[in-house]
Amino acid sequence: METFLTIISGVLFTVGTYLILNKNLLRIILGISMFSHATHLLLMAVNGVKRGAAPLLGEKAASFTDPLPQALILTSIVISFALTAFLLVLGYRTYVELKRDFLRKWKDQPDE
Repeated sequence: METFLTIISGVLFTVGTYLILNKNLLRIILGISMFSHATHLLLMAVNGVKRGAAPLLGEKAASFTDPLPQALILTSIVISFALTAFLLVLGYRTYVELKRDFLRKWKDQPDE
């Protein structure tokens, strides 16, 4: 399972790199979002898929899972959601002000 997660993470990194290298602002934002999703999957793959009970005091189990990687991934998901929301608002605002979302055309914009 870890190998599968690593391969999927590599595919998402590749797609994210392709989207970031594009000149369209929306595709750049989607590429950054793909990078964050690939990072989440890679963190899960590095942690490994472990079987065990929840680490509660009253449980009598043979093995417990480590909650720290799950907490780090959850924190990373929240941060990447906030970053994606900020970038989408910034991209929308840029489109409203400049009337274009293609980065190459921004060089032709006169300074005010």
